[in-house]
Amino acid sequence: MKKIQDDIISYREMCDIENVQTLQRGMNFRMNQKYSVILMSQRSNAPYIDKVHADGLTIEYEGHDVSRITNEPAYNPKQYDQSEKLPSGKLTQNGFFIKAVKEFKKSMANPELVKIYEKVFPGVWSLKGYFDLIDYRNVRDEKRNVFRFILKLSNRQENYDSKVAKIEHTRLIPSEVKREVWKRDDGKCVICGDTKNLHFDHDLPFSKGGTSLSTKNVRLLCMRHNLQKSDKII
Repeated sequence: MKKIQDDIISYREMCDIENVQTLQRGMNFRMNQKYSVILMSQRSNAPYIDKVHADGLTIEYEGHDVSRITNEPAYNPKQYDQSEKLPSGKLTQNGFFIKAVKEFKKSMANPELVKIYEKVFPGVWSLKGYFDLIDYRNVRDEKRNVFRFILKLSNRQENYDSKVAKIEHTRLIPSEVKREVWKRDDGKCVICGDTKNLHFDHDLPFSKGGTSLSTKNVRLLCMRHNLQKSDKII
């Protein structure tokens, strides 16, 4: 079954969707020949600083640290600048994403398509959607340099099937709203109580004046009731 923006999935389901045994890296350039994959988190204990911009469409994603190069307990990758290349000269995952941005800006072809999953709770993930990788920055963060990648919600929906594509998705639901809604609705569809194939749904669609910023307008629906509702929206 294809998954769409704001669908709720388990870690195992996420791995199965991407046809891999495990997903350990946060950045996965061209995991699928059609797109890259990013795992993000805005939880307070997340190892990287990821955020959604005020426009509700743009994600700023922090690049990843150098791999552990020693078994010394005192080693801390957060003390080192994030790297574009390995000592061998090969590109890191940061480097592959940077190269894609440069090629996009040089040729003005389609930007790299990136599929983003967001960690809501341990074991609970949400498909954030498909995004265009449009820019990056190298910034000073406290005592080191880090990469910040800029991705914007994509209009390219070729990976969604025609029926599901009818569902209105125009603004990203903030992570804190998703967490509150999940707790409030007890991880179940508010209509039938189903715990499978769940989706974060706008009670009143954004196009009709609804908001993504309030838990009052977001609820959990199963796939069946989500699609039934979308068929009634005119």
